[in-house]
Amino acid sequence: MLRFIVRRLLQMVVAFFGTTLIVYALMFAGQGDPIQALAGERPVSAAQRAYLTEKYHLDATGVGGFFYRYWDYLTNLLKGNLGQSLTGRPIGGILADAWPVTVELAFIALAVAVVLGVTAGVIAGIRRGSIFDNSTLLLTLLVLGIPTIVLAPLAQYLLGVKWQIFPATAGADPTVYALLLPGIVLGSLSLATALRLTRTSVAENLRADYVRTARSKGLRRRRVVSVHVLRNSLIPVVTFLGVELGNLMSGAIITEGVFNIPGVGFNLFRAIRTEDGPLVVGIVSVLVLVYLLSNLVVDVLYAVLDPRIRYE
Repeated sequence: MLRFIVRRLLQMVVAFFGTTLIVYALMFAGQGDPIQALAGERPVSAAQRAYLTEKYHLDATGVGGFFYRYWDYLTNLLKGNLGQSLTGRPIGGILADAWPVTVELAFIALAVAVVLGVTAGVIAGIRRGSIFDNSTLLLTLLVLGIPTIVLAPLAQYLLGVKWQIFPATAGADPTVYALLLPGIVLGSLSLATALRLTRTSVAENLRADYVRTARSKGLRRRRVVSVHVLRNSLIPVVTFLGVELGNLMSGAIITEGVFNIPGVGFNLFRAIRTEDGPLVVGIVSVLVLVYLLSNLVVDVLYAVLDPRIRYE
């Protein structure tokens, strides 16, 4: 297990630096005028342009200039310094303000997927072919067929404006209740996928040989399902949810934008729109690290859920 973790950590290092290099290249290669994009229609004085150009090494052109700027970014990153955005604010400070909101929103979405999706999936798998099973499959197909960019404004209008069950927008300092509706919207696709995945896994394990053997020994159905079937069925579900946690944190751009949530996704969208390269690369670097760590945790949990799995 230790050798496996070390090997995965080395792979994570390669993946992290490779991803940041690609994002850095995509952000800065072929970029127009980031200084003017930041200022919009306002004029930029020659002194301001010269200061920002020197500060962010924008005067270094060509392949050599690109790798010079990238090496400078990596050096500061290894020191724990994410740099500054084109607005002059420290990127670490921006993430410190936005990260708690996004984490809270992501965990609400994940809790919705786990509590509702997994529970309903287990029931649907046990009662395969029943009215509950067919109804949940139909509902999940409807949810999977509606993109978030449509579902978020629709839920905001119906539940936030028309019926006023939840706040329509979260605001600058959102409470847990204000984040509940966007959390449900963000976790709806994960809920539908988790439900269908759990339902399929439970139904397959109920037909396995070890289940028939356990029943022939006289074990109660509840014990067979809770001890044997559920434990083996959760392996693919844990894989999905572990990967989905990273996706939820990075994929909240639309949800945070619709509900006016000052999280990481909202700041990332604003940075892309204003061509704020340092801020985009800084946010993406943190999100990539979260994604890689969540995958590592999932792989380690395999051995806990199924002792037959061993890493050599």
